[in-house]
Amino acid sequence: MKRPVPPRLVLALVAAAGCTKTADPGAAAAGRPAVAVETARATTSDIEQAVEVVGALSARSEADVKSEYNGTVAEVYVTQWVRVQKGTPLARLDTREVVAVAQSARAALLQAEVAAQRTGRELERTARLQEAGAATPQALDEARTADEAARAQAAVARANLEAVETRLAKAVLRSPIDGVVSRRTVNVGDYVENMGNPAPMFHVVDTRALELVASVPSTRIAELRVGQPLVFSTDALPGKEFAGRVSFVNPAADEISRTVKVKAEVPNQDNGLKPGLFAKGRVVTGTRAGAVVVPRTALVSWDTVKRSAAVFVLEGGLARRRTIQTGSLAGEGVEVLGGIQAGDEVVTRGGFNLRDGDRVRSVSGS
Repeated sequence: MKRPVPPRLVLALVAAAGCTKTADPGAAAAGRPAVAVETARATTSDIEQAVEVVGALSARSEADVKSEYNGTVAEVYVTQWVRVQKGTPLARLDTREVVAVAQSARAALLQAEVAAQRTGRELERTARLQEAGAATPQALDEARTADEAARAQAAVARANLEAVETRLAKAVLRSPIDGVVSRRTVNVGDYVENMGNPAPMFHVVDTRALELVASVPSTRIAELRVGQPLVFSTDALPGKEFAGRVSFVNPAADEISRTVKVKAEVPNQDNGLKPGLFAKGRVVTGTRAGAVVVPRTALVSWDTVKRSAAVFVLEGGLARRRTIQTGSLAGEGVEVLGGIQAGDEVVTRGGFNLRDGDRVRSVSGS
């Protein structure tokens, strides 16, 4: 037969079981070794308020040079990649036929002017005779009509000569702007036409001033104004920042994307930037003083849509997880709108291994 268990032993076992079930989780965490972390203090700083933009650079001034008349290229004066000024000759078409037409037009004008002078003298003579009673009023009218017709013929001849000389002048293609010849598509002997949509003979680009065209969500458009500074960078020139100013804000939004086009002028006197480069930057819309800022590395989770994140704050050697509201970016820092205060010590490295209430040991920080 089995011996009965003494009542005192039963009570002791029940008490031990109860202690095991109600053990404090914090005590268990306290039993683990402290986690080595790096920390930093939440500080106050003046925050630059800005609207992020992404776009492409383009030349503010560029031009395609085409011929207004059909003809054969007789001379080409420039090559690609050379700088030209407004009015610099680029090429000349064969003008032998036009020169002959111009000479004929000058001769026709000379004949018309001589005829006009003759009819003018005849009108004066007839007018004197009519005053003396030696010519009839009809003769005076006929002389006046002949003089007007001769003057009209001279005007027509003069207009024809101007048209030919204009064509002769346009046979020399000139740069319409200051810039650089970025493309040349013709050589001596090529036949060019002005019918349809022919390819440009030259493309001239002025890169001393560029434009950055970007799309901004319509929800941020109320923050933008003409004249606001723009700071941007491009992958083609890493480590450098460039500046410009907003020159135009489109008054209408795109019906599909609900974005608004914004244009900024970018000085480029050293020609370091090139049209067509991708650019990413921000339009500075204002400054907020005394904002609380923490390093971006302190965020262990960050919902940029809801503008909330989690950080670990040191309290008496323990890491306490807190939810914060985030604002603008400030370089490598993030603005905190609520959840912690300036002076709080936050974990900047090692936070992904932490749980709320873990003991920590700061190995570096400020």
